[in-house]
Amino acid sequence: MSEKKIWVIGVAGGSASGKTTIIHKLQEYFGEDIAVISHDAYYKAHPNMSFEERSRLNYDHPDSFESDKMAQDVRSLIKGSAIDMPVYDYVNHDRSTETVRIEPKNVIIMEGILILEDKELRDLMDIKIFVDTDADERLMRRIRRDMIERGRSIDSIIDQYAMTVKPMHEEFVEPSKKHADVIIPRGGENEAGLDILITYMTKKLKEE
Repeated sequence: MSEKKIWVIGVAGGSASGKTTIIHKLQEYFGEDIAVISHDAYYKAHPNMSFEERSRLNYDHPDSFESDKMAQDVRSLIKGSAIDMPVYDYVNHDRSTETVRIEPKNVIIMEGILILEDKELRDLMDIKIFVDTDADERLMRRIRRDMIERGRSIDSIIDQYAMTVKPMHEEFVEPSKKHADVIIPRGGENEAGLDILITYMTKKLKEE
């Protein structure tokens, strides 16, 4: 690892807004210099609750996350120490017993719907990005993702969207956009926005 400053990039936006696509594009461009830390990995564990109780929790509220632990891990990476990032089991709605070893890199990407809402996380970021995608498009993407990747029924997805995802987006996620340095409309489909972001990041990285 070089002696350059470690850059921390925050990538926020609504559920299924295209954050992962943006991150994959950055990884393709910057290669092995990037470590990705997901806010979802830091959902609080609820081992003493039944599956039914866990399935009824509001996973889109800031209190659902162990954000202080995420901030602590990012600070460790900045100092050059590897971390063991938690793993969240979406099917069982609980934290897994597994962890993922993350080595320090020159660029650390923090991603999640609420990372710009949390001041402690926000203060660690050198560049704050918000991926801004139409609500209908996000819902359609979420239905496809949760059915295919997380084994959920369409009824459970729509119920959760109506009860927590949409109201929490309006209360917490959308207002956090004001903290962004860069807003990318339409997510990964916005090639011009991606090119501008990569140019900006390249310039900043070369300054160090």
